[in-house]
Amino acid sequence: MAGKKSKGTALSVFKGKEAKLNRAIFQALALHGPLKKYGIHKNLIKQRKPKKKHYGNVSKRVNALEQSGFLERIDLGRMEAGSEAIVYELKPRAYLAFLFDSLGLENVLGRLDDEFAAEVLAAVLASKPLNSDLTKSESLRKLKS
Repeated sequence: MAGKKSKGTALSVFKGKEAKLNRAIFQALALHGPLKKYGIHKNLIKQRKPKKKHYGNVSKRVNALEQSGFLERIDLGRMEAGSEAIVYELKPRAYLAFLFDSLGLENVLGRLDDEFAAEVLAAVLASKPLNSDLTKSESLRKLKS
């Protein structure tokens, strides 16, 4: 069976043996909005895509994606039996990762105009200091100010 065709550099969330399940979870949440773990699991069963779609595997992946900062707990939803379950939604960085994965980084960068690209670059440089020669360049100092 052939794997997914790469459209550039793969992000860490879409690498390894859990990549298909991560992608399917992102897709379920992007299409159906905030869901409980059980709701995510039901959607994966309907898709019939990943092989490891047992509830335990989905639950572990959702917990791992939440710890990685891709999913967010937003509410406690009511279950049929009267108990409560946590409702999850995608964070903006998950939507961005999903976009980069589906369109390819090269395609996304090709759609940006220079002004917006400069704003994104300034935001990235302001949020986390990078240890490279790139951050020491004179042209980037002009963009920051």
